[in-house]
Amino acid sequence: MDFEDNRTISPELEDIQEERLENTLRPKVLDEYIGQEKVKQNMKIYIEAAKKRGEPLDHVLLYGPPGLGKTTLANIISNEMNSNIKITSGPAIEKPGDLAALLTNLAEFDVLFIDEIHRLNKSVEEILYPALEDYTLDIMIGKGPSARSIRLDLPKFTLIGATTRAGALTTPLRDRFGIVHRLELYSTEELATIVKRSAKILEIDIDEESSKEIARRSRGTPRIANRLLKRVRDYASVLGDGKINLKITKVALNRLEIDEMGLDEIDRRILEIMIIKYGGRAVGLETIAVTIGEEVDTIEDVYEPYLIQIGFIARTPKGRIPLPPAYAHIGVEYNE
Repeated sequence: MDFEDNRTISPELEDIQEERLENTLRPKVLDEYIGQEKVKQNMKIYIEAAKKRGEPLDHVLLYGPPGLGKTTLANIISNEMNSNIKITSGPAIEKPGDLAALLTNLAEFDVLFIDEIHRLNKSVEEILYPALEDYTLDIMIGKGPSARSIRLDLPKFTLIGATTRAGALTTPLRDRFGIVHRLELYSTEELATIVKRSAKILEIDIDEESSKEIARRSRGTPRIANRLLKRVRDYASVLGDGKINLKITKVALNRLEIDEMGLDEIDRRILEIMIIKYGGRAVGLETIAVTIGEEVDTIEDVYEPYLIQIGFIARTPKGRIPLPPAYAHIGVEYNE
């Protein structure tokens, strides 16, 4: 069983409807983009320099946990460069011909956005190298002894790759990105600003305290903050007069079993396994994964970054260990 499928605080998109909502809430230009200040300031410089030179922006790699705005940033870069964007994902490009079709349909200075780029097929990846370096495409025509290679010139384009697992990229692919940025988890203040902005767009009446409460329980992730806002709105319309206040917000989030730190049942179970079942000793990811019935990659990419950020667990060469705040959170005495 995959616990993440029905998690309210999963950073992945739940369905098409949520994707449409997210598209509505996405900022269109860098000045509207909240958070990620270092990335934003650097991108402003790179974009302005590329426009002054009359060249395409260098290829960009964005990495970090899901739900932090990699797709949003790719769309903004395209808008700021006054270019069109084509969006696809690593698993969707199954064979070299699929990539060739995408690349030959690009116009000058277009942006090609590949989500989950670490999942690109090896044969596809090798065709991508000359496209990124020289804007050329080498494709084979025919099979066997009569097969021949032809070279096609491509328009100058910008590839934006996004991944939750930068370490899974091959070195040759990673080296072909001139701009590499990690997106960090957001602060409570930044998330509160995002909640207020989203509420305004969705015409939701919400007060300052409620915005901060939703932000505090959103695990540093804008996508989760927007989802919780939508869920709290439902409670406000049924249990109140449609206006979101702190009382309604706490009732809604408590019923969703999201605690004051933004942890849900699965997070607490991970901590209980580490502290109670294994006595606070170093535990390997594989052991945790087997115990809760979850994929190792999901624990590493989805659950772990936030638990590390809030100081509940630490990575060590021997495995993951729970820290004193984690003991206090689940009500177990810490003994050194």
